Amino acid sequence: MGGAIGFGLLLSTLAGLSTLIGGAFGLISKRPGPRFMALTLGFSAGVMIHVSFVELLQAGVESIGFAPAHLAFFLGMAAMFLVDALIPHDYFDKHDHGGSGDHASALMKTGLFVALGIGIHNFPEGMASFVGALQDPSLGISIAIAIAIHNIPEGLAVAAPVFAASGSRRKALLWTFLSAIAEPLGACVAALILLPFLSDAVLGYVLASVAGVMVFISLDELIPVSRSYGKEHLSILGVFVGMIVMSFSLWILG
Repeated sequence: MGGAIGFGLLLSTLAGLSTLIGGAFGLISKRPGPRFMALTLGFSAGVMIHVSFVELLQAGVESIGFAPAHLAFFLGMAAMFLVDALIPHDYFDKHDHGGSGDHASALMKTGLFVALGIGIHNFPEGMASFVGALQDPSLGISIAIAIAIHNIPEGLAVAAPVFAASGSRRKALLWTFLSAIAEPLGACVAALILLPFLSDAVLGYVLASVAGVMVFISLDELIPVSRSYGKEHLSILGVFVGMIVMSFSLWILG
């Protein structure tokens, strides 16, 4: 059992750190312009919406049933609404994007919200890869590969807005790393605390509520800020491409 636990923790760590690959992609330019940011934020929204409805909420429905999963989903949205209401902010749709302090502040907050959402998302994913590895090492590897592929665009979702707002590659990578490390933390919690009580039902509630959190972030943060760059067609194109990328990754992994 000890070897299986160590293997599960290793898989979760590697899958989580793949987020840093996406974070590196978010730093490809010295200062991302409005076209890049509109496309990137739209892409991130597409990734998060698709993962939420096709993977996370569906997993919740299969584990705990339609009504309980959707209740957890809407509770996740409500929780993020409360967080957002406690930290009021404005969108700067008509403001200049040439580096104003107000817009940079809003963009930074968007990046941090994305990091929060992805960190919450990664936490139960770490549990999933860990539990899968305990059941069957090949199953754990398959889950970890799927999660790693998903995490690459998610890292981009965190790094790009933070870098655009701060101009600091170090800060962008730091927040990307903090969202990534939630995955092995989830595995550690499963190993140390939840292992005796962990069940498909518990994981189903967690995944469905995380789906609600991610949909709220996409609709309330990512898409409005993406469109605020005045590149509406690039924004929706990014959503479209993000969904295609995630659909393809799910298809090739069966």
